[in-house]
Amino acid sequence: MNTASLARHREPLTTFYVEALDLLGSGGVPFLIGGAFAQSRYTKRYRETKDLDIIVRRSDIPNLLARFDNAGYRTELKFPHWLAKIHSGPYVLDVVYGSGNGVLDVDDAWFTYAVDAQVLSRPVKLCPVEELLWSKAYIQERERFDGADVLHLLHAKASVLDWNRLLARFGDHWPVLLSHLVLFFFAYPDRRGTVPAAVMEDLMERMKRTRTEPNNSLCFGTLLSRKQYLFDITRLGYVDARLEPHGGMSPEELEIWTRAIDRE
Repeated sequence: MNTASLARHREPLTTFYVEALDLLGSGGVPFLIGGAFAQSRYTKRYRETKDLDIIVRRSDIPNLLARFDNAGYRTELKFPHWLAKIHSGPYVLDVVYGSGNGVLDVDDAWFTYAVDAQVLSRPVKLCPVEELLWSKAYIQERERFDGADVLHLLHAKASVLDWNRLLARFGDHWPVLLSHLVLFFFAYPDRRGTVPAAVMEDLMERMKRTRTEPNNSLCFGTLLSRKQYLFDITRLGYVDARLEPHGGMSPEELEIWTRAIDRE
């Protein structure tokens, strides 16, 4: 959603966002704008949304929430491993510092490579396109699949992406990136040349070297969907790749995240 589109929403929502941005701007906590706002700015594909995602470092969460508490807002550490919320009546501001699957963590590089922008006439920084793509690549739920968002980001920015940084972000999860690139080649034949040949050759060579690991009982499907692979964990005996030491989530965090499925 662009600024003009947001302004057409109900006045209390716009007022809340303006006040929140001003409070953030004066609070000494570095923050970025992510989600649909950043997606729209990068792809020029504007869509109606009432969501605003604020991205911060995990270490800044206590100070940020205290600042909003003191200003009269209700705050909530919704999911301790990645998401907080700021409430103003019926309106909500999401504060993101990780990812639901425990893979992402907002580090200094998010801010180093952030992009200047304006939201509601306020100067802000956008989440870098590489980190935005990285975060969306794992969202493959039955009820929400962000694959089209990934392909639209590639359509708009593949020729200028920092591919070395993007490959480093995915690390051992490079098959997730490769799967999106294969779909990108299918969806946009005229844009195949925007992906460096060396990137595709590297990833395809990795795939050729991939072999069955009969003694590996990890299921990485839970990094893509928190619900659709639970049968594999609970009934087939697979080890959940989200859990420490393999992943970034503790048993307590995973329990909270899983228990919320039915409520949502």
